[in-house]
Amino acid sequence: MKKNLAEFIGTFWLVLGGCGSAMLAAGFADVGIGLLGVSFAFGLTVLTIAYSLGHISGAHLNPAVTIGLWVGGRIGKKEVLPYVVSQIAGGIFGAAVLYLIVIGNGSSIGDFAANGYGDHSPGKYNMLSAIVTEFVMTFMFLIVILGATDDKAPKGFAGIAIGLALTLIHLISIPVTNTSVNPARSISQALFVGDWALAQVWMFIVVPIAGAALAGVVYKYLRAK
Repeated sequence: MKKNLAEFIGTFWLVLGGCGSAMLAAGFADVGIGLLGVSFAFGLTVLTIAYSLGHISGAHLNPAVTIGLWVGGRIGKKEVLPYVVSQIAGGIFGAAVLYLIVIGNGSSIGDFAANGYGDHSPGKYNMLSAIVTEFVMTFMFLIVILGATDDKAPKGFAGIAIGLALTLIHLISIPVTNTSVNPARSISQALFVGDWALAQVWMFIVVPIAGAALAGVVYKYLRAK
């Protein structure tokens, strides 16, 4: 139960911090943080939770990460479903809190930092570009996570490597999909946007999970004796 609560809180923080920076600070007149700031915000959410709650639950904060770690042999299958449910619930709660903040000055939520492709991609990239981007970015994210948390890796630096990896991923892929690599993050925003976001959210569930699962297989092979 404590692990699940930690995942709930961590994913809440990821959505509130990452999507919140995109909705509240990125476009603020003259002093907005822009894409660079949003990228760092997502990385900082993971970095801060990794060092505050990572010792309790591992700080997955992402169903794709949990599934990738399971495929890679790092966690048992009994942990997968409770973690995934907790992450999705935490993401939705984070989006709900963000919703209440955003509408506080009479603003519309707009696209609410939801993930999309085609007309709903920030750079108008098509579905193929979105699929390739989300698959590759999630694959590399899991490779970094699996490697940084390996028992042969330098101790105490995993959170930094993982946080910076997520920052880099956002720097690359925000223009393509608004960056998901995390089904919980995508689901939480899509529920509030509805319409097109719910119609496209399948891709941001299936593709990151596929990329993470392949990374689990590949890393297990790399570590095999």
